[in-house]
Amino acid sequence: MNAVEIEAALSDLAQQPFDQKEFPFEFLGAFGHKDTTLKRLRSGNNNTSNVTGGVLLRNHIHIASCETGTVGHTLRALRDSPTTAKAKAKFILATDGQTVEAEELSNGETTNCDYADLPNHFGFFLPLAGISTIQEIKDNPIDVRATGRLNKLYVELLRENPDWATSERRHDMNHFMARLIFCFFAEDTEIFSGISLFTQTVEQMGERDGSNTHEVLEAIFRAMNVKVTERANAMPRLPNWTNNFPYVNGGLFSGNTEVPCFTRMARTYLLHAGSLNWREINPDIFGSMIQAVADDAERGALGMHYTSVPNILKVLNPLFLDGLRAQLAEAGDNERKLLNLRKRMARIRVFDPACGSGNFLVIAYKQMREIEAEINRRRGELHLGSELPLTNFRGIELRDFPAEIARLALIIAEFQCDVLYRGQKDALAEFLPLDAQNWIVCGNALRLDWLSVCPPTGTGVKLIADDLFGTPLNQVEIDFENEGGETYLCGNPPYLGSKWQSEAQKRDLGAIFDRRVTNWKSLDYVAGWFMKAADYGTKTEATAAFVATNSICQGQQVPILWPNVFQTGSQIIFAHVSFKWANLASHNAGVTVVIVGIARPQNKIRRLFAVASSGDSVVKEAENINPYLAAGPTVWIEPQSRPISDVATMQFGNHPYYGGPLIFSIGEAREIIAKSPEAEQFIRPLFGGQEFINSSPRACLWVEDCKASDAASIPILQEKFVASAEARKAAKNDKAAQKLAEKPWRFRDQITSDFHTLVMPRVSSENREYLPVGLLNANAIIQDQALALYDAPLWNLALLASRLHLVWIGAVCGKLETRYRYSNTLGWNTFPVPILTEQNKIDLRACAEDILLARETHFPATVGDLYEPGKMPDNLRRAHERNDEVMERVYIGRRFKNDTERLEKLFELYSKMTAALATAKPATKATRSKTA
Repeated sequence: MNAVEIEAALSDLAQQPFDQKEFPFEFLGAFGHKDTTLKRLRSGNNNTSNVTGGVLLRNHIHIASCETGTVGHTLRALRDSPTTAKAKAKFILATDGQTVEAEELSNGETTNCDYADLPNHFGFFLPLAGISTIQEIKDNPIDVRATGRLNKLYVELLRENPDWATSERRHDMNHFMARLIFCFFAEDTEIFSGISLFTQTVEQMGERDGSNTHEVLEAIFRAMNVKVTERANAMPRLPNWTNNFPYVNGGLFSGNTEVPCFTRMARTYLLHAGSLNWREINPDIFGSMIQAVADDAERGALGMHYTSVPNILKVLNPLFLDGLRAQLAEAGDNERKLLNLRKRMARIRVFDPACGSGNFLVIAYKQMREIEAEINRRRGELHLGSELPLTNFRGIELRDFPAEIARLALIIAEFQCDVLYRGQKDALAEFLPLDAQNWIVCGNALRLDWLSVCPPTGTGVKLIADDLFGTPLNQVEIDFENEGGETYLCGNPPYLGSKWQSEAQKRDLGAIFDRRVTNWKSLDYVAGWFMKAADYGTKTEATAAFVATNSICQGQQVPILWPNVFQTGSQIIFAHVSFKWANLASHNAGVTVVIVGIARPQNKIRRLFAVASSGDSVVKEAENINPYLAAGPTVWIEPQSRPISDVATMQFGNHPYYGGPLIFSIGEAREIIAKSPEAEQFIRPLFGGQEFINSSPRACLWVEDCKASDAASIPILQEKFVASAEARKAAKNDKAAQKLAEKPWRFRDQITSDFHTLVMPRVSSENREYLPVGLLNANAIIQDQALALYDAPLWNLALLASRLHLVWIGAVCGKLETRYRYSNTLGWNTFPVPILTEQNKIDLRACAEDILLARETHFPATVGDLYEPGKMPDNLRRAHERNDEVMERVYIGRRFKNDTERLEKLFELYSKMTAALATAKPATKATRSKTA
């Protein structure tokens, strides 16, 4: 369930008569717990509560319904109950049907409210549905409630008016919803005179069955597009009661004022939405959430589209807000310096070329208004109006409804800031009529000319966009004085890896990259925004910072994208390394992102941000940030067919290639051997990455061509060969599979060792302090989900197990989410190792042996067990630290201070080694060593 659904379920629960016995189960049901779970709790089978009236759901909550007036006593009993701790309950809750008290046990945070007010506290309990709570949602639940009510109205109206759901009418429907949102806000903030003027008018003038609601709304909307003094002559004639509504203008109520027909239920939904206190609406939250209402494909994710203010500020603060605050601090109470800062801010443009519902723009505007208000306070000029025009906050959005909401959100934000910093009277005096200028463009950002949307400087820009807020396609010029002003580009563009892009999106990228590079098709969609921002920066002084998937700063995408960006003169001036960009989706860990800021630099200092274990941001200053988001020289790590260092060759494990029947469990292997002992010679243990980490190999048939007839003579093996041949023949479009069906007994690759194999999983957790490399005997078969060094000298394991190597892999290889995705060509073959003496190799071999021996002392613990964060055995840790010390002394004669210093040295060494290789003669093909 999502946040909107949970709020609606709790609202329904709070409106029902309180049932002391049923409340705990109904409460859990509101958070999406299955009927089977609740049935078991009701029967008492899974309910271990020892509190009277208590229901305990393990790992979730301990609830008790109690007698009137005993809520506090019951909550203490829940807290003190040993079963609460034993069941690892996250929350305790007690209620008597009149009041509710609850506590989040991990942090001691509490809530206390009337029972009827429980829905307004739904955010407190969101972790019960696997949703990480966000403080803004907990503090101000109206945004979620408003989203849910408008969604019900939207769905009901489309059901009654199916023609409004067509592509031809969908814009009219979305425009109608934007008008409603404005009216709800206006009546609760005194923009409309009279209490609840809009909803009361709809209720009083409309029939209870909703049959004429559309006529009432059409009259209201028409009236707000006509000056009050001209309404008497308006045609068709306006009812007298519409004179209570002000003239709004701004294009919001111009053009087609047709309204979809209402049912009784739709009218009820509208009035319920209007009953909320829209004065409290938070435009950056509400806008992000409401955009899913108008999108059929996204409605299932209703309420999830919210980006927290702290995450947005990770972009905006280093982009320009930190600089403004620093100048404010430096100005102190100096009136001249304060005035200069205010003038500077009035010329700053913030441009989001993927603005969605405008949350980046809204947050930027609100933050700048806060700084401006402090300037005015220090200068004793609190009466002054804002000098920050909304037209300086520009955006491009592909879909028309979020574009409309973005402009509306900025209008609401402006009014709320005026009320906060100037007072209700002054805010109302200047709010209406709305400005007819349009600063949010509806269109494809990768196809539009950004200079036409946000020009370099001066006046006279024409915005070419779709119909928005009633404005024509070729909009009138926006006049503004911005000479010498700064431009900051920001946002969270769509990511979309190459496999998930539509043909139209691929053409978008092609239009940008075709003339620059041939292999652009592997780029993520977000790369288009960075390239267009870099091109934009060649025409005007601008700084851009976007949220992006971390994959654009890893692996194969780096040498495709970043050389083209840097060729424009742009460099990375700040970056935020990988972190989770969470939303309100249930059980969603969030996509892993980076933030990258680019500009044609004016100073030498770069800033590199990271999230510390405490959750706070830490920053490092550097002279250069390379495209791997590390302090160091700018390099492009490209796949190498052979190692650049003097190390063994690493190969993929053996691929079964549709030969699934050749692989089976250890248990099945025992059964086969029990029935046909002669089959044992053809069965080998099989290790992929996870099988190695968890010490849980599977089994496989391993048959050399010369022994195929012997194996086929064993009936149970022949059955598997037949199944393997059929599976390969079924891959009709794969000629290699068809050919391999002729030899159904073998894997596509048949590589083994003579003595031992070093194995490296292709994917492993980023939480481990070291990569999970290991040593297997020659009998083990390595599958393609792992990489192998066959009969490699053992000192190679010391390299692979070092902290230096983990840091290198984390920087240059791609990642699967945040997990390490190991690559032999990108990770191992590019790993820079100084020339090793024979003594170095002897020392490293000893280190490798010590690591393996330390592991053996903890048998049968698996590699996964031994390297679990915070649980590494002391002797194993000492072996790794000794290995790191020996390794690092080879590089710089001492231990590195931290991972940052490690990366800096590795990039420096890589640059030197590849430069030397480029001037050297091609090396002869390396031969595989057979000795340890």
